Amino acid sequence: MTNDAMFWIASMTKPMTAAALMILVDEGHIGLDDPVAKHLPEFRELWVERERTPERLELTRPSRAITIRDALSHMSGLPFKSAVEEPTLDVAPLVTVARSYTLLPLKTDPGTGYLYSNAGINTAGRIIEVVSGMPYEQFMQERLFAPLGMVDTTFHPTAPQVSRLATAYRAKEDKSGIMPVRIPQLKYPLDGPGRYPMPGGGLFSTADDCSRFCRLVLGGGEFEGRRILSEAAVAEMTKRQTPQTVKESYGLGFTVGADGTCGHGGAFATNMSIDRGRGLAVVWLVQDAGSPPEWRAYAGEAQAWAKRHCAARAK
Repeated sequence: MTNDAMFWIASMTKPMTAAALMILVDEGHIGLDDPVAKHLPEFRELWVERERTPERLELTRPSRAITIRDALSHMSGLPFKSAVEEPTLDVAPLVTVARSYTLLPLKTDPGTGYLYSNAGINTAGRIIEVVSGMPYEQFMQERLFAPLGMVDTTFHPTAPQVSRLATAYRAKEDKSGIMPVRIPQLKYPLDGPGRYPMPGGGLFSTADDCSRFCRLVLGGGEFEGRRILSEAAVAEMTKRQTPQTVKESYGLGFTVGADGTCGHGGAFATNMSIDRGRGLAVVWLVQDAGSPPEWRAYAGEAQAWAKRHCAARAK
């Protein structure tokens, strides 16, 4: 492992997508409580599941429209993905993927239940490109990654970047050890054609780049003297948006802890944890495709070390 090793950070992409969308909120182009259909008219005619059995599916109209806030907090009722995102999650352009969600019934009435949904975050990504007038990945690069100096954060790694990609592993079936594997959610070659950006989980990045994003949050939207997001935007992202009637505590693209921390994990056990009270961010990157969970203990040790180290430096 090297300091510049690349990782598929998977769902750590979600808070970065949310941050990009909040730039448009800050600029007054959209509102969090805008109906999604205001910007994506194809979302006007949705249905919600009322009853499903093996032989029968009964649908009804939702009680209200999905809002952008719903989409970013997993309260939209949208499913995790659609059949368009097969055999991998990155094989169709965002315009096609977003439209495919309108052909599926919602799982719950908007705002009534938490359902972790790539579809909601991908829909937010599509709104970014419609409102900004540029491709989603271009907006992410120009308005977020470049200002933060995130030079190795991309949906489309180059051949040199792929050569720095940390190998993913999973446990062997006979439990005798671990074996290297490809990332099954993505199309190969990773630097080849036919791959599209996935706002809900498509980014590759490095520890340094992820730390820069964390520092933006720690700075209340400011990074190295440059304001990228308003303090109000960061506050909205990092506070609980889900109602107390659901057990999951989620903000806008962020998981939110009861102690005021926030962060997000990824499918291969990547993680970032941001403690604004301590002024501390911990980035933990591995590529675990399904192995014994010893890494969890190491992740806890790493966070404990960081807290001790931070406290010692502050004295």
